Amino acid sequence: MAKVAFIGLGVMGYPMAGYLASKGGHDVTVYNRTQSKAEAWVEQHGGAMAPTPAEAAKDCDIVFACVGNDDDLREVTLGDAGAFQSMKSGSIFVDHTTASAQAARVLDEAARQNGFHFLDAPVSGGQAGAENGALTVMVGGDEATFERSEPVIRCFAKQVGLMGPAGAGQLTKMVNQICIAGLLQGLSEGLAFAKNAELDPQKVIDVISKGAAQSWQMENRWKTMVEGEFDHGFAVDWMRKDLSIVLSEAAANGSLLPVTALVDQFYAEVQKGGGSRWDTSSLITRLT
Repeated sequence: MAKVAFIGLGVMGYPMAGYLASKGGHDVTVYNRTQSKAEAWVEQHGGAMAPTPAEAAKDCDIVFACVGNDDDLREVTLGDAGAFQSMKSGSIFVDHTTASAQAARVLDEAARQNGFHFLDAPVSGGQAGAENGALTVMVGGDEATFERSEPVIRCFAKQVGLMGPAGAGQLTKMVNQICIAGLLQGLSEGLAFAKNAELDPQKVIDVISKGAAQSWQMENRWKTMVEGEFDHGFAVDWMRKDLSIVLSEAAANGSLLPVTALVDQFYAEVQKGGGSRWDTSSLITRLT
């Protein structure tokens, strides 16, 4: 059992922290900007809550975070009451936020200067993956720190991989989002085409999902897409945040991402149409 903290109890962090307590049996202290969420978590899972990230991180072996963006991440780490102000020597900060690779490198350096360790570890699997303890975790950092952290991370993950040095986890998550954006647009167009061609979508999916077109998105989202249900967790607003990070990194490293840039524009149209909080499969609403 480790003494751990979890900073950020959103739709992902709340169940992730829960698995650390229930499955891992760890001693968990939580912090959330909205205190009532932390109070609810403690009532459900036990453990303790802290008034600041620094208080949550004090004396912990591993500190986890899952917050909104680079600015939020800087606030909970480097801010006046941030976790980096109190972390003990040799401890580990594991960041599950989808953020920029540059932010990861800056925090890695800050951690080293203060005698502790940092891993960037964005996740994939959405709200369902977090609630089922079945996330995929892409990690950047050194191997020794990864090996110490992996058994604890596996409390809420089905797949955990070390991708390279600091920032490599975030870069891998960018690849993930590039692929998802293209897959969802292709699936949206295919389903819209099937409807216009007066095909039975159930029969179409039953056949093509057993062939080369198969994907997780097809298996799990085609039916709700056809039925116009878009309440499956990962919101359009969040995807646009992620794609802005992707496109910024692509501009810096010389990658050409024409499809990703186009799909980002399509998501902007969904936002303008009132779909900011719909899940990412709502791309189909532009076509039907």
